[in-house]
Amino acid sequence: MPDDHSQPPYAASAATASAPPPLPPMTARPAQDRTGLAIFLMCAVSFIFALQDGFSRVLGTEYPPVLIVMIRYWVFALFVIALVSRQPGGLKRAIRTKRPLTQIARGVILALEVLLMVEAFVRLGLIETHAVFAVYPLLVAALSGPVLGEKVGWRRWTAIALGFAGIIVILNPGGGVMSLAALLPFAAAAMFALYGLLTRHVSRDDPAMVSFFWTGISGAVAITLVGIWDWQWLAPTDWIWMGCLCVCGMTSHYLMIRSYELAEASALQPFAYTQLVWVSFIGVWLFDETLRHNVVIGAAIVVAAGIFTLWRQRRKAG
Repeated sequence: MPDDHSQPPYAASAATASAPPPLPPMTARPAQDRTGLAIFLMCAVSFIFALQDGFSRVLGTEYPPVLIVMIRYWVFALFVIALVSRQPGGLKRAIRTKRPLTQIARGVILALEVLLMVEAFVRLGLIETHAVFAVYPLLVAALSGPVLGEKVGWRRWTAIALGFAGIIVILNPGGGVMSLAALLPFAAAAMFALYGLLTRHVSRDDPAMVSFFWTGISGAVAITLVGIWDWQWLAPTDWIWMGCLCVCGMTSHYLMIRSYELAEASALQPFAYTQLVWVSFIGVWLFDETLRHNVVIGAAIVVAAGIFTLWRQRRKAG
């Protein structure tokens, strides 16, 4: 079974929202283990991702979400090219892949997932979107059997069932607040889970540098083919928001890569859930969102189930 280094953490969720999540560093293992510093960096990344989501919601309420995602992807593609160019072999090595169709599919799936998340921010708000999206690690576990042929034991199936029960608590179907919009973050979580599994699949043949390159470039091309038809110039002040979004995106991705260089991904993944705390604070303080009790309880169930699933995966891999 591939190790958990090839699986993006929850914090990417937001990559989800603002930019594609980076893959683990370009080496197979951390060069040194400085877990304390790595955890601090991951918490900082989670905070910055939450800010990105706030910027995405502000811009998404004024412009078509596909436009915001397209511009963000353009900047991310440049970031990818600059970062990959500094790796051994440079762009010539990054372009060479043994699985071009799968790599393209990964990029397209992620671009669509990002778009769904921004749309969900506008329709549902930050808090409920992330509360539902937190089911993503459980979907990875559930889909790892049919997609990768991995065996999922009864303990992880139990955690998956509990996690979905938490989603039901969040959606509160008997409370008259459930809407079709709630399906957006769930669909995004499913797409992000598929993206993560395909990332593990291609990691058997392509190094992380290659996958990182194809993630940004194929995603940028795909979203441009769709979003260019909705092109419009942003207002001068909104370009400032977009600039903040791009700066946060590059900073968060660089810090995430640095954190992976210092510690194993499995040690960092639980701390990526701190993004839920920051998102809740930003949603309540800046957007007057309501932190309903059922959302808090349901999210706690989902996160607990997700952490247990990650722990079981780490034990099995070890």
